[in-house]
Amino acid sequence: MNNMWSTYVQGVRTLYESRRLRFHDLFREQYLPLFGLDAEKPLCILEIGCGPGALAGALHRWYPHAAVTALDRDSSFIRFAKEHVPGVSFTEGDATALPFPDRTFDVTISNTVAEHIAPDAFYGEQRRVLKEGGICLVISTRKTFRTDAPDRPADACERAFWDKAKKAGDSLEPYEVCRYPMNEAELPTAMQKYGFSDIRTGYAVIDLTPDHPKFSASLAHEIIHADRTAALERIDGVQHRLHGRFSDREAEEIRRLTNDRFDARLALYDRGVPLWDTSVSLLMILRGIRAPG
Repeated sequence: MNNMWSTYVQGVRTLYESRRLRFHDLFREQYLPLFGLDAEKPLCILEIGCGPGALAGALHRWYPHAAVTALDRDSSFIRFAKEHVPGVSFTEGDATALPFPDRTFDVTISNTVAEHIAPDAFYGEQRRVLKEGGICLVISTRKTFRTDAPDRPADACERAFWDKAKKAGDSLEPYEVCRYPMNEAELPTAMQKYGFSDIRTGYAVIDLTPDHPKFSASLAHEIIHADRTAALERIDGVQHRLHGRFSDREAEEIRRLTNDRFDARLALYDRGVPLWDTSVSLLMILRGIRAPG
């Protein structure tokens, strides 16, 4: 059993709720032209590094004739996905040694995975399991910015907690996070180098601003709640990475203060007081065709 990522890097709920928003049907029309897949064909699609299954769930909705398989090496992610995402075949496995025969899939797709895996293994395994002429889709987060609500600044106690974590050397470096970063020119170059042709790139802008009228009240609540979940699970991650540096009492107080801030934010939203806090992500989508041979 491997729970490294969900324990030390990103919690199950954090990843699921944020990705469910990222791949919400509201943004469907940005993705579909960039994916360039025929929704009427019975495609065999493999998602690599699926996490708790949010993108796989979107693929199942958007391509109803496709058979979607999704793989991740984190046991907690796969267990959650099997319980919460219907219509997808989830399996635990390693992206650098995919447990599938050669030429099995019409499409492979990944979201924010390429930067964590050596490119020869990342692309080599996808090329192996793709049919000749199969499509490789790589989604990579390029830029993000966020502005927190001005009426919910962190409490002094919270700031002290995070300052203590920083001074204690809290870092994601031991967990092989972003070991292989590439810029916008290097990504398509690597895809071509490792056996793909007819490469195209494009961008999607995912704007999550709860006060914008395009978001229903329920979806605005989801956005705020996803931020709450990320903040709370970030505390859990620090406790795991810095085992013994914080008492349970310290961590519980930070959780209480964090919940208080988000309760206040939701109350203002429900009263119709706009704060215009926002999170915006620019996603690069690469599309390549498996070259013959």
